[in-house]
Amino acid sequence: MDARRARVRLYCAAMSVTVETGTTIAFDRFWLWLRHHANCIVRAGTVDTFLHDQEAFHWHLDEDAERNPVVQMIWGKLLVGEMVLDVRDVLYVEATPEEGGEPDQFLFELVGGSKEEPYAVYHFLVAHGFEEEGGHPAGLKH
Repeated sequence: MDARRARVRLYCAAMSVTVETGTTIAFDRFWLWLRHHANCIVRAGTVDTFLHDQEAFHWHLDEDAERNPVVQMIWGKLLVGEMVLDVRDVLYVEATPEEGGEPDQFLFELVGGSKEEPYAVYHFLVAHGFEEEGGHPAGLKH
């Protein structure tokens, strides 16, 4: 495998829930919001794999031909890392303030499994919390 390019296939699905910090967000709603805040991502990954933001990198979020969400980390025109999300197994996204990290960072965990035994399958650490419309925190740029 080319060390400069890693491809990770991830699995998740949507379920409608209410939106409050510290509770849950439907995956589709989260994905739409995250696409407008791609450059606010600090880290993305799974239990086994992490993509960490770097000054020279930028994030690109899109969907593939089968409408699977795709998260790419790019350096210039070089693909550094990619996660392809297959939206079947995620029940919801849970948003909580990041403990022990930078102030105002929020951890968004994509929770899968059963309703009786849910577990975090994937995560996104973002430089700010979920906002419904407009209002981007001062000092952050897209």
